[in-house]
Amino acid sequence: MKLHRFFIIFLSLLLITCGMRADGGDVLERIIRLPGTKGTVYSLLSKVSEQSGYLFVYDSKVVNNDVEIRTKKKNCTVRQAIYEIVGDRTLELKVIGNHILILPPAEKVVRKRKVSEETPLPTYFTITGLLRDKETGDPVVSASVILQGTSIGNITNKNGEFRLNLPDSLKNGKLSFSHLGYVAQSIEASTLIGRDNVLSLEPKIVPLQEVLIRLVEPKKLLREMVNQRGENYSLNPAYLTTFYREGVQLKNKFQSLTEAVFKVYKSSLPEINVSDQVKLLKMSKIDNRESTDSLVAKIRAGIQACLQLDIMKDLPDFLSVDAEDNPYMYTSGDIAFIDDRCVNVVYFEQKRSVRTPLYCGALYIDSENSALVQARIEINPKYIKEATRIFVVRQAPKINLTTQKVVYTISYKPWKGTYYIHHIRGDLYFKMKRKRFFFSNPTLHTWFEMVTCLVDTENVTRFSRAERLPPRTVLADEEFKYDEHFWEDFNIIPLEEELSRIIEKVALKIEKIDRQEE
Repeated sequence: MKLHRFFIIFLSLLLITCGMRADGGDVLERIIRLPGTKGTVYSLLSKVSEQSGYLFVYDSKVVNNDVEIRTKKKNCTVRQAIYEIVGDRTLELKVIGNHILILPPAEKVVRKRKVSEETPLPTYFTITGLLRDKETGDPVVSASVILQGTSIGNITNKNGEFRLNLPDSLKNGKLSFSHLGYVAQSIEASTLIGRDNVLSLEPKIVPLQEVLIRLVEPKKLLREMVNQRGENYSLNPAYLTTFYREGVQLKNKFQSLTEAVFKVYKSSLPEINVSDQVKLLKMSKIDNRESTDSLVAKIRAGIQACLQLDIMKDLPDFLSVDAEDNPYMYTSGDIAFIDDRCVNVVYFEQKRSVRTPLYCGALYIDSENSALVQARIEINPKYIKEATRIFVVRQAPKINLTTQKVVYTISYKPWKGTYYIHHIRGDLYFKMKRKRFFFSNPTLHTWFEMVTCLVDTENVTRFSRAERLPPRTVLADEEFKYDEHFWEDFNIIPLEEELSRIIEKVALKIEKIDRQEE
C-alpha cells in the first residue's frame, strides 16, 4: 500500500474521531448528514456508523440487511436516520458502550418476558450472529469470538457466522470479537441473547510510523524470534490436556471421524532429544466406509504430526536462517493484529534453484517480544505431486492417490506469561484414481486438529510405558471404552466445525476429566 494512501486513511480517521463525543448518551440526537442515495440497509447503516462513531447490533430477523432503499439527502438526528433506513419507527434504540442496539418494540419484549417467567430458565443459553466488515459489508471469516476472562470461545465460519453455548452463570460476561487487521470489539453477552445478531468490525488503521517496521530485514526478525525462545516458551515440562479430532472425507461425504481427549507430556525446550508423549483419556469414532473402501490408504498425519508441528520446540529447516545450505528465501510482509497485538508478517518460500517439494508460508511474530503467535505453512504447490511419496505410506489395490494440497495452521497463546501450543490443524487433499474407472477421480480429504484446553505445570512427570499411546498409532484402529456420559453432548457437532469453534463445549468436561486423573 502506498504512503499517500495511508495519509488519506489516517486523516479520515482523525476527522471521524474529532466528530465524536466522549459521552454516548445523546448520540441518538446528534445531527448527521443523511446522503441521498440508493443502497442496502446494511450499507446505509454503515454510513450512519461512520458519522456517529458507533457500531450497530441488531437481530437480522428484525432488520433485513439486504433490502435496498433510497434515502433523501438531508440533515437529521441519528435516531431519525436509523428509522428512515430500517423503515420501522416502532423499534427501540438503545446505546451501550460504543454500540447502538436496534431492538424489537418494547411491547413484544414484555410479552417474551412474561413467557420466560412461566418457564424455567435453561442451564445454558445460546448466542448466534453474523460478523461483517464495517466498510464493505463482507463476512469476516475466522474471527475470534471469546468470552473475556475465560477459555470459552470459537471462530466465525466461512459466512461470518458464529454460535456460542454458554452456561447461564456467564450471561453477564463480555464477549470480545477480534480478527487480523480489525479493531477488536466487546459487548455484554446478555444483550445478544435470543436474537440473530449482526455485528461489525472496523478495519484497523496502522499509524504511519508503525508501517516503518516493515523495513526490518526478515532474517533478523526470525533470528530474534529463535533467540527469544527461552524467554517466551516454557523451560519446564508441562501437561497439556487437549481435544483432538481426525477425519476422512471422500466426494465431500465423511467416511470416518475419530475424536479423543489426550493428556500430552510436553517436554521443555532444553530437552532437545526428549520426545513428547501422549496419554489417551477418552475416545469416540464413527466409521461410514463401505466394505470396498475399508482401506483406501494409510496417510502420514494425525497424532505424530500434531507433536511435530510444535515448530517452536522442534525447529524446522525454514527457521534455520543462517545455515549455509539454507534452501529458503524470506520477505517482510504487512503489519497485522492478533488479539490486539501488533505482529510482523514474514513470508518464506524455497529458492527457485531448489526443485524438490519444500514448504512455503507466513509467520506472524509479535513486534514487542518476538514470540511466534501464528503460522501457516504449506507444501509448495509447484511440486505438490512429487510430495505424494512423503505422505502416502500405503494404498489399497487398484487405487492411485496423487497429492493436491497440504496445509497446516499453528497458533500459540500465552498462559501465565509463557507461550504454549494452542491450536494445530492439518488439511491434506488427494486426487483418487481407481483403475478401470475413467471418469471418476474424486477428492480424498483427510484432516486432523488438536486444541489445548488446560495447561498444568505442577508435578509433571513422564508417562509410564503402559500409559502412553505411540504417536504413530492409527487412532481409528485403536480399541477403546466408549463413555456415553462424556460424548452425549458431542453427537451434534457438524464435521465442518473446527475445534476452536467448539472449545466452549469441551472446556468444562475437560476440567472434570483432569480432576479425575488427579
